[in-house]
Amino acid sequence: MWHTSRMVAFDLETTGVDVEADRIVTAAVIGLGGDAQTETNEWLANPGIEIPAEATAVHHITTEHAREHGERAHDVVDQITESLAIHVRMGDPIVGHNVTFDLTLLDRECRRHKVEPLLDRLGETPLRVLDTRVLDQQGLPYRKRPSETQGARQLITLAQVYELPWQESEAHGCSYDALMAARVLYRIGTLAHMPRMEWPDRIRFHKKAQLHHLKDLDLAELHDLQIGWAAEQAAGLQEWFRKTDPAAVVDGSWPLQPWGDACTSD
Repeated sequence: MWHTSRMVAFDLETTGVDVEADRIVTAAVIGLGGDAQTETNEWLANPGIEIPAEATAVHHITTEHAREHGERAHDVVDQITESLAIHVRMGDPIVGHNVTFDLTLLDRECRRHKVEPLLDRLGETPLRVLDTRVLDQQGLPYRKRPSETQGARQLITLAQVYELPWQESEAHGCSYDALMAARVLYRIGTLAHMPRMEWPDRIRFHKKAQLHHLKDLDLAELHDLQIGWAAEQAAGLQEWFRKTDPAAVVDGSWPLQPWGDACTSD
């Protein structure tokens, strides 16, 4: 089953949220599951630009720390990409939360540093991705924000919904977030393959819960379905945003945004 097989959890912490312009600060690639040993790889990069205070407030890495202790950005980007490629060649799906952000930013970093991008390294090997944000919204489509400062689909919210312990002091560390996404995925998969009447009440009585639709799919089927679901979810979010901003655009590309001319070499 897709939630018990070998997988590779992936997360980046960055200088910001612009996939075209921001840079990698830390990264985690963690092979786990499938009754095999967990393999963890982590990186700290010197991104080559200032790390804004807003980003440091999230992941606690300062510009000074990254400059002193970080590896050369080119080398980090190459190593992350090759680590992912090795796992994907072995048949492992990439798991993450809102993983389009991470895969797209990594792709742009590859192009910035003239490093071979992930898709080019894979050649004819298919990329399979499991995105907890997409799967959660498909399985439990109606959820209000827990608070004004916490979004309905944030990783912390999913941890709460699927009853996983959350350590705020560890959150936004790349390894912590990658592992949490994998644990959320396991809970989603477990519920999907469980008789509906055995679901916990908080799930069973959720408005239009449809986690059972994820049952008995193979990785290729689930990957392809997420492409459509992500597009539908983005279209719905865009419609909501346009109630106050008629020009709002939400990109529904998944699992990464197509390369254009926005990213140039420095």
